[in-house]
Amino acid sequence: MPLTSQARPGPRRRTMLASLAGAALLTGCSDGGDEGTGGAPSLALEKRLRARAARESADLLGQYDAALAARPALADRLGPLRAEVERHVSAFGGARRPSALTPSPTTPPVAEADVRTALAAAERALSDRRTAALADPGTPAEHARLLASVAAAGAAHAYLLTEGWPG
Repeated sequence: MPLTSQARPGPRRRTMLASLAGAALLTGCSDGGDEGTGGAPSLALEKRLRARAARESADLLGQYDAALAARPALADRLGPLRAEVERHVSAFGGARRPSALTPSPTTPPVAEADVRTALAAAERALSDRRTAALADPGTPAEHARLLASVAAAGAAHAYLLTEGWPG
């Protein structure tokens, strides 16, 4: 009798077991919270994170408004940076709030360099906080991507307000 192997059609048992084991490992390695199932806890977390980021951007926008109120001559240079911050508020789903930081008529004049230094410090601090938040494994992926983008923009703004400012 000749030895012939009867190959069964379809995947073999070992292949199926290896595939299931691999799928189990991949599932165990993912956080499962921000993509795929999109469960209620991850949606609530993302909503809270976005609201906080929008609030922080709105506060920064208020600082730009106060700076422009104190030094209106800087409008041409600060205007584009302010517009970017306003877009960040919108990107996080926030609404622009009126600024409570407008100077009164008795406010002493503020030097241009002091205005730029204060804005650069605020941009840098917010950028650093957002960059640090990226290390949190619980941060949903889509929110992390947006945070990374906005943090990079904030770092660029800080540079432009200091070293990149035309003399």
